[in-house]
Amino acid sequence: MISTDDLTFFHVLATAPSLAEAARRLDVTPPAVTQRLRALESRVGVKLIERTSRGLSLTDEGELVASEGATIIAAVDDLSERLASRTSQVRGHLRVAAPYGFGRRYIAPIVQAFAGKHPAVSVTLELFDSPIRQMSESWDIVVHIGSLPESDRLVTTLAPNQRVLCASPSYLQHSLPILKPDDLVLHRCLALRENNEDVTLWRFAHSKQGNTTVRVKPSMSSNDGEIVRDWALAGLGVMVRSEWDVADDLAAARLQAILPCWSLPQADVVALLHARHGRSSRTNKFLQALRDSLNSPPWRR
Repeated sequence: MISTDDLTFFHVLATAPSLAEAARRLDVTPPAVTQRLRALESRVGVKLIERTSRGLSLTDEGELVASEGATIIAAVDDLSERLASRTSQVRGHLRVAAPYGFGRRYIAPIVQAFAGKHPAVSVTLELFDSPIRQMSESWDIVVHIGSLPESDRLVTTLAPNQRVLCASPSYLQHSLPILKPDDLVLHRCLALRENNEDVTLWRFAHSKQGNTTVRVKPSMSSNDGEIVRDWALAGLGVMVRSEWDVADDLAAARLQAILPCWSLPQADVVALLHARHGRSSRTNKFLQALRDSLNSPPWRR
């Protein structure tokens, strides 16, 4: 006999790239996951998952359980939602994915306030260097910053966000002047590797001089925005960083904007959601909480 708990457990396994990642999402140890999987396979009498050198691989029977299980979980979730809609209480499990730095600073406090206001809702907030890669049925809302690939999800803008070319005053004081984008090839540049973007091609636009691109050779790079920001604050080079992350540093003169007459591509904060049909009230309520908190961007107050 397979229970809905079994199906939920198996859904996590089926969508995780590894056993260790599945254990992390379930907040248990990898041996506990292995033990529960073996017990489930023993009860159903077939092998559901094979472990390979490249991670977890579903057997044909595992594919069946994952597919049919997702439908059953969605049906149970929908039934709970329809029953909850007859009361004023918001219920169920909300799943949110967001970028590391932005998620820690802005999304986590919104989740905290939302959970306090709606105690019958359980929330999973997962942070990733590139949450757009996590766009699957597992997530109710994916918060993303920057350009978007093709997607069948609805996209709603939560807040405007500019990219800023900047460096510390100490770096600029002891370096060649930067009067035009091409001057950057003579400077130490710091690159943030995220969202599968070409991070060495910096694009600029000017109201009178048009568009131009500069191919930089990063002296240092990382996939963690906080690390790149720390390097810039330490005077190690020039970086392109989101307005939300450097607004306080610019205001306090710890960083200085460069080439203010040249603009970089916009990197708005957006939410990606499932189609409006069947979207839960908890998702809609949380989306409204995001809008209320970010509509007047905190980094511009």
